[in-house]
Amino acid sequence: MKIKAIIHPAEEGGYWAEVPALPGCITEGDTWEEVTHNLQDAVEGWLSVANNSRKKI
Repeated sequence: MKIKAIIHPAEEGGYWAEVPALPGCITEGDTWEEVTHNLQDAVEGWLSVANNSRKKI
């Protein structure tokens, strides 16, 4: 699955990232490697919560 993410430089250093298709799915990291790793975790967590919420309906 491909999901578009936008990675921004943070004013205080490091990076922050958002996934426009997944409201509220944001993360941060001190390095490019850290923010991309955290982004993968954030997307997986967001999708897991959404999937579990759908099962309860």
